[in-house]
Amino acid sequence: MTRLALLFVASTALAAGPLAAQSFSVPRLTQDIKTLSSDAYEGRGPATAGEVKTVAYLSQQLKAAGVQPGGDVVNGQRQYTQRVPLLQSNWSADPVVSLQGGAAAGRLAQGTDIAVRAPLNGASQLRLDNAPLVFAGYGVQAPERQWDDFKGMDVRGKILVVFINDPDFDGPLADGGPDFGGKAMTYYGRWTYKYEQAAKLGAAGVLIVHEDAPASYGWATVKNSNTNTMFDVVRQDPRGAHPAMESWISKATAEKIFAASGTTLAQAKAAARRRDFKPVELPVRLSATGNAAAQTITSYNVVGLLPGTTRPDETVIYSAHWDHLGVGQPDARGDRIYNGAADNATGTAHVLEQARWFAKEPRTQRSLVFLFVTAEEKGLLGSEYYNSNPLYPLGKTAGVLNTDGGALYGPARDISISGSAKLGLLDLLTAEAAKQNRTYSPDERPEAGSFFRSDHFPFAKRGVPAISWNGGRDLVNGGKARAKALADDYTAKRYHQPADEFDPSWDFSGLVQDAQILHNVGRALANSSAWPNWSEDSEFRGARDASAAERGAPAPVTTPAAGERG
Repeated sequence: MTRLALLFVASTALAAGPLAAQSFSVPRLTQDIKTLSSDAYEGRGPATAGEVKTVAYLSQQLKAAGVQPGGDVVNGQRQYTQRVPLLQSNWSADPVVSLQGGAAAGRLAQGTDIAVRAPLNGASQLRLDNAPLVFAGYGVQAPERQWDDFKGMDVRGKILVVFINDPDFDGPLADGGPDFGGKAMTYYGRWTYKYEQAAKLGAAGVLIVHEDAPASYGWATVKNSNTNTMFDVVRQDPRGAHPAMESWISKATAEKIFAASGTTLAQAKAAARRRDFKPVELPVRLSATGNAAAQTITSYNVVGLLPGTTRPDETVIYSAHWDHLGVGQPDARGDRIYNGAADNATGTAHVLEQARWFAKEPRTQRSLVFLFVTAEEKGLLGSEYYNSNPLYPLGKTAGVLNTDGGALYGPARDISISGSAKLGLLDLLTAEAAKQNRTYSPDERPEAGSFFRSDHFPFAKRGVPAISWNGGRDLVNGGKARAKALADDYTAKRYHQPADEFDPSWDFSGLVQDAQILHNVGRALANSSAWPNWSEDSEFRGARDASAAERGAPAPVTTPAAGERG
């Protein structure tokens, strides 16, 4: 156990006392989840009637709990909301996409063969005529690993065909290539990176090849997430971040494209997993037309505040995203409302209940901020906007405890976080979890890239110690086998699908235990003078150290690398 964790344990013991006997109100938590995931909230899509209801509900609940507004100041008055301007783009009708070239020739059906996102590059039309396809491996340029999938090829005006995830996802690289992390996805493996890199190189578009395992979800998730309304933060140069056409293609579509090129998908992947891979222009071309309605809209983060007693300019943040996918394509039952009960009415209800809980207790020395962000499902946009326009100084934010989902199947013997980040905040969590006789388990699915997929990430990349909590994968009732079976079933049948609805059989006792850990960590951190940091080998350490003077901390706290924890 680190010195920081030991100090934390001591401060927790002193601060807890009778307060630790309090706990969540399960009936209130249940009501919040049922309300937010009801059909009346229409899937909580940004810039919809569902958003209006959601923002009003959260604001009213914070006010009723005695939590102060923590958002924008308007006419001298602090609000419960932070304005988040977003670019919104909708297809007027399904885009028409076709391939030309041998066996691959023919139209691609939107949602079945291809999932084309409504344009976010500032254009209201998609017009591509016989654009050449270039197979670019994994679409990665990683100079620190001496890896370049482009090898100087000019890809301007061309469509890139790339695999999802990292080159070493399927195992070590045969030619002794670099380690990208194996199953632990790096940012190079994320679809967001592949679009950004294509835009940087001037490509006209991207076709990301979907496969269940490296994507970590099935085609239904791809379809539902990419064929509805698209959003982005408002950018000065949207073409610098988005190519004209951003899309995924099914594995079957990719097989046809590679077959028309005289190879197979397996052979193409084997070639792409070599450091000496060179991009190949394929004998296939693509045409696409589509009209979109693009406009700038305003969505809202909801923010509650409990000011600190002695250091109100220092903050501890509890966060969760309130949004989901809204109303979209119907499933087999004809249901078009993507209720988002587990994702993320549960996390939203958890943070709301934390706010109520803290409001009943003596105020902490640091301020507590309860941040409900918008447009997470569109690319972490609400949290990205907050971090670009922070309401409270990032350099004086002691830590961020994000909740994206909640324990629904009873208590677990362990705890976890998304990804494999090394930071002092995790030491504090594991020390507190030990009081429940629970151990820390590393992320069992690092290939899913979960670290880059939740609202703590925009904080992390700016150096703020931030985690996204996972309640554990070793259930008291059923162990790891039951936990895995339930997680796999959810991913296949409900994740980003209309079937993610409230289930009266859910057991919130595990969520209550998790909440106790997160509550005690946040309270003790808000009553301490400690500044958790990232490990010395973390890519986020430099950004945190750069803000040390803001905290009056010329000598940054040293946090050990993973494996050095006692």
